[in-house]
Amino acid sequence: MKVRRNTLLLIAALVWSAAGFNILRIGLLACPPYRTIVNYLLSAVVFTVFQIFIFGRLVNKHTARISAYEEELHFFLKFFDVKSFIMAVMMTDGIWLRSSGVAPDWFISFFYTGLGASLLLVELLFACNFAKAALAAKGKASYPKYGPHGAVLGSPSQNCSFLWAR
Repeated sequence: MKVRRNTLLLIAALVWSAAGFNILRIGLLACPPYRTIVNYLLSAVVFTVFQIFIFGRLVNKHTARISAYEEELHFFLKFFDVKSFIMAVMMTDGIWLRSSGVAPDWFISFFYTGLGASLLLVELLFACNFAKAALAAKGKASYPKYGPHGAVLGSPSQNCSFLWAR
């Protein structure tokens, strides 16, 4: 099934939303016995590390790659590149950690809460980039230009993921 280029950004937002919601839900369900300042701080650290070093870059990279496509119609799974399918391995590892009991509940509570919140922010960034691309396609706004490695060229306020542009 083929979709328009900018629709790939919407599909990415929906996929990351589902992943983020489920991971955050698991973390929050494990939280009640571990509601401490330390766990809240650890969740914030996990959120920040994933957002800055992994997911923020991922949003920039994929948005730049998708916006650079010349053809209008693409296979609907093309929002991921080949390297991104490593996420499936990571998901399998996470399921194994929880089901095997290797990761204790206190770890699941702060780690999954921070990771899930970071994934939900990825969804919002992809959705914002989709909205900007849709407006640009209708001639109502200009879509940001990207340089090497997904870095935004020009004013950072033109892009939803400006906090992570390098």
